[in-house]
Amino acid sequence: MILAIDIGNTNIVLGVIEKTEGKILFTARTATDRSFTADQYGIQFKNIIELYNFKAEEIDGCIISSVVPPVLNAVSSGVKKLTGIEPIIVGPGVKTGLNILMDNPAQLGSDLVVNAVSALEKFKPPVIIIDMGTATTISVVDEKRHYIGGCIMPGIRVSLDAISKSAAQLPGISLTAPKKAIGKNTVECMRSGVIYGNAAMIDGMVERIEEELEATGTVIATGGNSELIVSHCKKKIIYDENLLLRGLYIIYKKNA
Repeated sequence: MILAIDIGNTNIVLGVIEKTEGKILFTARTATDRSFTADQYGIQFKNIIELYNFKAEEIDGCIISSVVPPVLNAVSSGVKKLTGIEPIIVGPGVKTGLNILMDNPAQLGSDLVVNAVSALEKFKPPVIIIDMGTATTISVVDEKRHYIGGCIMPGIRVSLDAISKSAAQLPGISLTAPKKAIGKNTVECMRSGVIYGNAAMIDGMVERIEEELEATGTVIATGGNSELIVSHCKKKIIYDENLLLRGLYIIYKKNA
């Protein structure tokens, strides 16, 4: 079995994947904690694996992507202590099969690379990939399978936390879709702005990107907040919660 780990700014997503067929056996999330040591992460991963009725001894491969460099070493060391395996780290020197046409390809986040690799395995390009986590990112792969760029925006919860902290009369709210776009009280107005506002932003960005591509792309959404938002978009968007884990499996197979 393969242990696939993605280290995000807010959460660490990990999954155990069957090595031959690529079936995802389970996925789990845990908070990203910059203060954790390798031993703490090793214990945490061991407990999660056992929670799903597997054993660390059954893991015979590991791959990690990360956008949080201070945490990467602790997680990597923790995995090595737990399994005895040296993880593959997605980054320069790792085979992905992705042609990145950026000013500085090395600056591209490994999670964006993994998502693009996964999308190209399953969908016909051009593809537009929306990942809604701590930040909302949009990646664009053209019809020639080239990663040509994208955009980065504040994530939903980041925006919501910022406005609640900066505006004294605006409370903290839960992420629940309102019944109408026109709110009748403060909470409904905030929910409308967050849910429908982000949905409209996604629709608008996809429209602009397709104009620049001069083509209609397959639009895929993933990430912790995307399911809530894309259901309110007017564009056709495919929600794929396991896009990143499948991408990690594909890259693992290219490099194992």
